[in-house]
Amino acid sequence: MRVGLDVLFLRHRRLLRGRRIGIVIHPASLDRDRRHALDRFATASDVRLTAIFGPQHGLRGETQDNMIEWEGWRDPKLGIPVFSLYGATRAPTSEMLAEVDALVIDLQDVGTRVYTYIWTMTLCMMAAAREDREVIVLDRPNPIGGTRVEGPVLQQGFESFVGMFPIPLRHGMTIGELARLFNEAFGIGCRLRVIPLEGWRRDLWYDQTGLLWVPPSPNMPTLDTATVYPGAVLVEGTMLSEGRGTTRPFELIGAPFIDPERLVAELRSYRLPGVFFRPCYFQPTFHKHAGQLCGGVHIHVLDRVRFKPVLTGVAILRAIHRLYPDHFQWRPPPYEYVFDRLPFDILAGTDQVREQIEQDRPLREIEDSWRADLERFRRLRRAYMCY
Repeated sequence: MRVGLDVLFLRHRRLLRGRRIGIVIHPASLDRDRRHALDRFATASDVRLTAIFGPQHGLRGETQDNMIEWEGWRDPKLGIPVFSLYGATRAPTSEMLAEVDALVIDLQDVGTRVYTYIWTMTLCMMAAAREDREVIVLDRPNPIGGTRVEGPVLQQGFESFVGMFPIPLRHGMTIGELARLFNEAFGIGCRLRVIPLEGWRRDLWYDQTGLLWVPPSPNMPTLDTATVYPGAVLVEGTMLSEGRGTTRPFELIGAPFIDPERLVAELRSYRLPGVFFRPCYFQPTFHKHAGQLCGGVHIHVLDRVRFKPVLTGVAILRAIHRLYPDHFQWRPPPYEYVFDRLPFDILAGTDQVREQIEQDRPLREIEDSWRADLERFRRLRRAYMCY
C-alpha cells in the first residue's frame, strides 16, 4: 500500500522540480514509512518549499474543539510562512499564493460530507483556479471503505463550510476522487492532478491497509470514531452531548435528563443492523454538559459492513425526541459561519430530516426518502472513481 505522498516522490518527482511548492497538510499527512509530509518536502534537496497551509484544528492538530480559529506564523527553522485556512480566511488569498507555483494537498479525510478537510481542498482549488496555479492532490484511503453511500444528499440552499456540493453524508469516495468530481462535475475548473493510491481497494477499511492511524483531528481518535461519525455527527446539531470531552467522542451520546435503560430499550426495538446499544453514564470534561453526569448510549459496532451509521444516528435522535419531547432541543445558530439556519439542517444538508424526526416518521420512511438522490449520486460518481 502506497499513499499519494509515497507515489509522488517515487514516480512523479518531476512535478516538483524547479517549482515553488506550497503544501496543505495536517498531523495525519504521513507516508507509509511514517514520515510526515512536511519533513519529506523540507528535506528534499530538489524541492523548493515556499509556503505551508493548515486546515481546521491547526497544522499541528492543537485546537481541540470545533469552530476554534487559529493564526499562522513563520516557521522558525524553515523561514517560510505557515498560513491558517481556518481563521480570518478559509481560502488561500492572492498574497498567500504569490510565491507558489503548485499547491500540493495531502489531507486525510474520514468519508463524511461534513468533515471540513474536503471543503478546505475545495476552496484551495477555487483559489488556484482564480490565480492560475496547479493543484496536486495526494490521494489517501477512505477509512470506512469506498463501496457504501448513505444519508441525505445536500440540497440547494443548505451549502456551508460543512457541505458545498450535493454529495451524501457518507460519500464512499477518496479525497482524490472527490477532487476530480468537484473540479469537473461542479465546475471548479482548476489545473488539477491527482496522484493515486497504490494497493488500495474500495472494500478495504483503514485497519486493513497497514498504515498508521493518526487522528486527523483531535476528536477523531480511532477508526471506531470514524465508523460511527457519518450519523453521530448529526448530534452536533442538538443540545445533546456527542461525547466530546470524553475518551469516546461520537460513540457516546447523551444528556443529563436521559434514562439510559429507557433509551436503550427503545433503540433495541428498532432492530438496526450491525450495532449494539449499551446503556451508560458519562461526564464530559469540556463542551456540552461539561462536568455534568449524562445518561445515554454507547454505540458498539458489531458488524461494520452491515452497520448503517447515518440511519443509526437518526434513530438515536428520533428515539430521544420521542421519549423526551420537553427536553430535546435543536442547537441554535451560528454554526460553521452560518447564522440564518439551524446547525442540524446545515449538517444534514436539508431540513427534511429534522422535520421527519419532529413528526416521528418511521425509520424506514426516512431511509427511503434518501434513495432517489443516492442513486443519482451513485451514477454521477462512477465517472470519477479511480479504484
